[in-house]
Amino acid sequence: MLSRRIAAARPLTRVLPTTRPSLTQIRNITQADIEDPNMNGGYEQPPPIKRQLRDPYGDWWDKQERRNYNEPVHEDNDILGVFSPEEYRHFGAGWGGVLMGTFILSVVGLGLTVKMFYPDKKAVPRTFPDGLEVELGGPSVLLAKKPGEDTYP
Repeated sequence: MLSRRIAAARPLTRVLPTTRPSLTQIRNITQADIEDPNMNGGYEQPPPIKRQLRDPYGDWWDKQERRNYNEPVHEDNDILGVFSPEEYRHFGAGWGGVLMGTFILSVVGLGLTVKMFYPDKKAVPRTFPDGLEVELGGPSVLLAKKPGEDTYP
């Protein structure tokens, strides 16, 4: 059955349209496009300043959004509005680098100070009479150091 369907299939050239778009549909650049590069129809574009940076105690018509009546709205109002994510301006990149460098230097300095004063070995190694032979299990076990032996090989 499947072979009959394949044999009876019509070529796609009959199904597809034979007309092609003409080259006259290419749009020409006009003077209006040059004067209005944002293509917003001549809408007055206010400067892109975030509303959270405006004076919160100013005499605004809309105190919540810090906006006056009939003031033009920027086309990126969703980004520049008061309820957009807050712009963090506590300190700049330079001061952040100083703080990060201070943290790294203090951690490295603390590590070097501990390494300098932390003892690597005991001040006086312990020795035991008869090397604790009986306490460790008898004559066939590995003995602890006896008095007079080298403490470190």
